[in-house]
Amino acid sequence: MTATLQVSNLQTRFFSRNGIARAVDDVSFTVERGQVMGLVGESGSGKSMTGYSIMGLIDAPGKVVSGEILLNGVDLRSLSPEAMREIRGNRIAMIFQDPMMTLNPVLRIDTQMTEAVLAHQDVSKAVALEMAREALVRVGIAAPDERLFAYPHQFSGGMRQRVAIAIALLNKPDLIICDEPTTALDVTIQGQILYEMQKLCRESGTALIWITHDLSVVAGLADTVSVMYAGRIVESGSVAQVLSQPRHPYTHGLIASAPSRNPRGQPLRQIPGSTPSLLQLPSGCAFRNRCENATEVCQQIPELRIVDQRALRCFHPVAATLTEVMS
Repeated sequence: MTATLQVSNLQTRFFSRNGIARAVDDVSFTVERGQVMGLVGESGSGKSMTGYSIMGLIDAPGKVVSGEILLNGVDLRSLSPEAMREIRGNRIAMIFQDPMMTLNPVLRIDTQMTEAVLAHQDVSKAVALEMAREALVRVGIAAPDERLFAYPHQFSGGMRQRVAIAIALLNKPDLIICDEPTTALDVTIQGQILYEMQKLCRESGTALIWITHDLSVVAGLADTVSVMYAGRIVESGSVAQVLSQPRHPYTHGLIASAPSRNPRGQPLRQIPGSTPSLLQLPSGCAFRNRCENATEVCQQIPELRIVDQRALRCFHPVAATLTEVMS
């Protein structure tokens, strides 16, 4: 069976007066039907740009310069803008960190939700309205009949995010890309949204990419995880493998710096240095200036290779030591 999403050698560049930023650099991964993939990394690592590249939302001076993006075997890069608009919001949907990237401030919620249905499904307005109501209930919005006739400014930030999530769920897409959508939500609602997302994947076969910096969310939600650094995937595999036995020094550092793993009363552990500018990446491995294991060979770019049943981009992997999976 064809995978829902297959990304191969994806490269996205931003062209500026100061140089070329390699926002997404040779990224490849596969998401199967009903599977949840976590895409993890620091701010500026290329996580969101990978999502925007898949959705066809890269604007000038950015451009997807090469690679394949196959949705159910169809290369999205080969489609016309009109064909892409038909797929976007129907077969693929994206939930943004800022809900106002989804919501129109001057239109009522019922108008925005029914239009999202009617644009892609041949149903009556009454059916579309009922679908919108059911979607609001699924994301935990009380009094949905009243809320449908409200404007975005009448909602709190967390409520607006739940409406944006409900819109993404309306057409039961084959793929949903979530760009840290629960950051503004309280823990109770976050848990409810994560449960609904897992349920959607199990029941409808929707594939899900969850972009986040929160490893604990990935541990409880995802089946597989890909860790990004400076535009490249440096480690990917099953959640149990990668989070319990991280082999790349960056993945190891991310997990070790989680507050829950820090001895009580001790300073928080951290990865030394900071993420390099994508305009001024060091030669070879982009992580080498922050890595304790770096040697001269790290001045070359390491290829992705299979180590312990996971893909790894490193010349000096960390020794495999079993640690408790994050919860």
